[in-house]
Amino acid sequence: MKSLLRSFATLCVLSGSALAADWKPVPGKMMTPFGEKVTVANAWTEYPRPGFVRERWLSLNGLWDYALRPRTATAPTAFDGKILVPFCVESALSGVGKPVTPGDRIWYRRSFTVPDAWKGERVLLHFEAVDFESTVWVNGALVGSHAGGSAAFSFDLTDYLRAGANELLLSVWDPTSAGEQPRGKQILDPRGIWYTPVSGIWQTVWLEPVPQERRLAELRVTPEVDQKRVRIEALVDAAIEDDTWGVRLTASAEGRPVATTVVRVNRVAYLRINEPRLWSPDSPFLYDLKAELVRVKPALPAPAKGKKAPASPRFGAKEREAYARAEVQGAALDVVTSYFALRKIAVGEGPVAGQPTIRLNNQPIFQHGTLDQGWWPDGLLTPPSDAAMVWELQYLKQAGFNMLRKHIKVEPRRYYYHCDRLGILVWQDMPSGFNQGLRTQRIDEGEVLRLSTSREQHELELRRMLGQLHNHPCIVTWVVHNEGWGQYETAALTRWVKSVDASRLVLGTTGWLDRGVGDIASAHTYDLVPIPAKPDAKRAIVLGEYGGVGWPLAGHLWNPGMRNWGYQTYQSKEEFLAAFTKKIEAVIAMKPSGLCAGVYTQTSDVEGEVNGLMTYDRRVIKVEPAFMAALNRRLIGGGAAR
Repeated sequence: MKSLLRSFATLCVLSGSALAADWKPVPGKMMTPFGEKVTVANAWTEYPRPGFVRERWLSLNGLWDYALRPRTATAPTAFDGKILVPFCVESALSGVGKPVTPGDRIWYRRSFTVPDAWKGERVLLHFEAVDFESTVWVNGALVGSHAGGSAAFSFDLTDYLRAGANELLLSVWDPTSAGEQPRGKQILDPRGIWYTPVSGIWQTVWLEPVPQERRLAELRVTPEVDQKRVRIEALVDAAIEDDTWGVRLTASAEGRPVATTVVRVNRVAYLRINEPRLWSPDSPFLYDLKAELVRVKPALPAPAKGKKAPASPRFGAKEREAYARAEVQGAALDVVTSYFALRKIAVGEGPVAGQPTIRLNNQPIFQHGTLDQGWWPDGLLTPPSDAAMVWELQYLKQAGFNMLRKHIKVEPRRYYYHCDRLGILVWQDMPSGFNQGLRTQRIDEGEVLRLSTSREQHELELRRMLGQLHNHPCIVTWVVHNEGWGQYETAALTRWVKSVDASRLVLGTTGWLDRGVGDIASAHTYDLVPIPAKPDAKRAIVLGEYGGVGWPLAGHLWNPGMRNWGYQTYQSKEEFLAAFTKKIEAVIAMKPSGLCAGVYTQTSDVEGEVNGLMTYDRRVIKVEPAFMAALNRRLIGGGAAR
């Protein structure tokens, strides 16, 4: 795993870089200590895809030309200035800090040169996330487009490239809250629990060389703890009939190989792990995984003369057995390194008769974590740095939390890698497409209707999230809907998500309009003393949100002139901690009734919300780790599955 921690950016030298003097953060904006350390040279230089690593890559983060123009205008001939990618236009760290309306279009431009060492290979352009609708040109030619705010996407640039400098042009349109697309808490008029919009590039942009003929495209890894094995779906970039293509898979523990096999490409493989080391928050053990694309001697008998049908059955055990014995010919044609963990999450019998509970690795576990919004004053949805993410996650670990709920945001992939290695359970929300016309209330009897185009975009991005994050063992729960924010067809979507990924729990809706489906019944309570969750004979019961104790600190407020609020707000540390402790004590008292998880609002203050465990600028810790850890020991308790 050490190879995943180091920055790979030192392997490559960026071409077309502008001088650092062309950039500075927007003055007068709130900054974190991490944002103050950002420079043009160090802006997100870490390898962005730690679960699928190739050694060579080229970061395109840094200074780009940008322009804001009317949405209907043609490409600009002159640009407005420089923007620091990957920070969004509205952020301080972009150096721009301008609002973007649905009537605007953002244009980006930069040049790049493909390293000579990549000659003869295909070149992929990767965007880790762009909000919302993107179109890409290279050297004046249209390459492709993409719609979606949170998922990574790629284009093959090979046929568009020329020797020397190449020009990359990108246009982005983002309707924010004027549309129904998934966007989480962004709103054109920030207030209350709704925050500043994020438009355009907001995660890493990079290039990657891959083999000319075929390449590894995806590894889908699913632990099967009870069978002492891991299921791996090894896919290349196309469906192919040639049976001489295989993938050699090798699992290692602390540098020692523990299992290996060869499988036909685009098939399921199983690696049996004897004496497995299970992953948990107390022991987040990760196995290394190596995948090699290879050629093998034909592993199956050829069809009889004059027949097209195979002589041996495919897509099952017989085919796997044949390829496991196949002779590999020559060196690997493509190599990817990854990792996995062995862990099981399920709902089953608990300590309270008749009340199911959540079980990790077949043992009951109480999960306690924070509602984690993932917003930063200087980068908005983009953390100022990888180090900033790690610092915050380490605070949560030191404070004794074993879980967090990632609230209607999809983080950079490195975030989940750090949760994997640190041992933090994650409940992952689907970002909502909320607007006032798509809101249900607690008293409603049914759900809203959504246009087919709105449903299609939401479900497309939901499927992308499930696929992109599937391999992260830290994620143990998918949250389909939050409260009444665009909630629709909860029963159907909950069943669908469970059918796509049966290895995790599914929470159909957390708070408000419960439809009685999924693995978990989740209540929200911001009362002075949290209200207990109702028993449920079929589902585990949790407090999906509670807490919200506010404490505004002068000198650390996003906007001192706005309403800075908590669900209950106090003006001194003594009053704040007393109210905070009272809420935790109330949750501790609920455990004997079968409650098995609680989500405290929230990790940090966010814009006008001052109910965090730390200030928005991350400069003041309101709840010291030792104080919180003592409460968490009483709430979570000990045990290997903690």
